[in-house]
Amino acid sequence: MKSIMHDKQDRTCYLCMKLHGDYRQRTGLEEHHVIGGNPGRKLSTKYGLTVYLCAEHHRTSKEAVHKNRENRIKLQSEAQKAFMKKYPEKDFKEIFGKNYITDEEAAAVEPKEAAGFILLEE
Repeated sequence: MKSIMHDKQDRTCYLCMKLHGDYRQRTGLEEHHVIGGNPGRKLSTKYGLTVYLCAEHHRTSKEAVHKNRENRIKLQSEAQKAFMKKYPEKDFKEIFGKNYITDEEAAAVEPKEAAGFILLEE
């Protein structure tokens, strides 16, 4: 399924944008399944919880989601919020087995009509 978090056609790195306000287009972006493991990776694909990252933010730098717990949790939280907006009738915790946001954050999520992708604001 197409990502509900990030439009691949933009050719931007999701974390370059979120962490540094860098919206430059890039080549060689890597798809990151925000909820990992088994069955999280398959469920991420099914529900569109993927983002596109430069190699530095995916695997190689100190900010890389596969090395930086804080950035990984930030993405997981944003994925849960995007899921709740896109699929208000579904229970994220029941499907993914974990909750990444507080009750207050969950209460603030308002479902939206899906129109391509959702880039969550901070």
